[in-house]
Amino acid sequence: MPDAAFRPEPFTARADPAALDDLRRRLRATRWPDVLDAAATGDAGGWALGADVAYLRELVDYWANEFDWPAQEAALARLPRFRAVVGGRGIHFVQAKAAAGSHRPLPLLLSHGWPDSFWRYSKVVPLLTDPAAHGADPADAFDVIVPDMPGFGYSDRPTDHALNSIEVAALWAELMTGLGHDRFFAAGGDIGSHVSRYLALDHPDRVIAVHRMDAGIPTFSGDPSGLAPAERAALDAAAAWGATEGAYAAMHRTKPQTAAVGLTDSPAGLAAWIVEKLRSWSDLGPSGDLESVYARDEVLTDVTLYWLTETIGSSMRMYNANAAIPPAQLARRVEVPSGFSLFPGDLLQPPREWLDRTANTVSVTHPARGGHFAPFEQPELYAEELRAFFRPFRAAA
Repeated sequence: MPDAAFRPEPFTARADPAALDDLRRRLRATRWPDVLDAAATGDAGGWALGADVAYLRELVDYWANEFDWPAQEAALARLPRFRAVVGGRGIHFVQAKAAAGSHRPLPLLLSHGWPDSFWRYSKVVPLLTDPAAHGADPADAFDVIVPDMPGFGYSDRPTDHALNSIEVAALWAELMTGLGHDRFFAAGGDIGSHVSRYLALDHPDRVIAVHRMDAGIPTFSGDPSGLAPAERAALDAAAAWGATEGAYAAMHRTKPQTAAVGLTDSPAGLAAWIVEKLRSWSDLGPSGDLESVYARDEVLTDVTLYWLTETIGSSMRMYNANAAIPPAQLARRVEVPSGFSLFPGDLLQPPREWLDRTANTVSVTHPARGGHFAPFEQPELYAEELRAFFRPFRAAA
């Protein structure tokens, strides 16, 4: 039963027209950097050194003159959204009940990552709550809960300290208690994978099974000679990725407030910081075209959420908090039944040996398409991954 003292309030966001006017003014006043000649960037083109300024110019022009934020707000408002005080913090969340007539739907808690929010799951929620309407088995319906982490989206920005994934997992356990869910499924990717992991570690009596899109950046402090060759190769691959692609994370972990000054002041700068990651981490296929996967309005919805809520700084500070988690916590093994869907366009591809070492791994799949943001890139594929993984565990609830 729900906690009688827990009082969620329906939530609808409506941006202040003055804030939108200020956004457009700033966009039109953008001072752009110079760029190298095309020949200097080689095959990678304008993205070789980071964000493609030519693409961003077009995006910013569209953002300033054509993008309809109220229409996007209205689309997001079709999801049933609430705010409640959890652990003394204001938390925004989607709570979407399974379609009427669903047979014994079970609660599923979805945790997002960076640079996103509940936006990550906005396409997939209807597929999970009403599978029958989308050609799937009605017996696979879920009650879906998607909270914004503190410092992301419409949840409060912490001012006392940045919360780490362990602390957020504890908040989510409290949220699920307030909603009346003693036992539930958990799933996530990116930081949300870490949060789901700690939910399973710290609340194994409540988490029936956990599904993750990744195993995080692998860390190992023991003798590497005891690792399988595939595991050693994965550690090398992670180090190589960090050297070529990890500068953003180093900034977030060490000096997030420095970057936050510019990114909170410049919407074009914010777009560059986020859009380059959407492009780099998504499965764009041979075209390499961001808009082959994301409509321009979808990209700008993610970015505008960060702009209007002023959460880029608070979201980056979570990296700093997570960097301080003791190594002993990182070494714990998840004993709750765990499944992994490793999408081909994601950052790293951990081997089965590593997944077995770190979790009670009962399922590993390799979907044909999708990347780091698979719930948004390939919602139908992602929904089927969740349905298939959790199906055998429904009887245990």
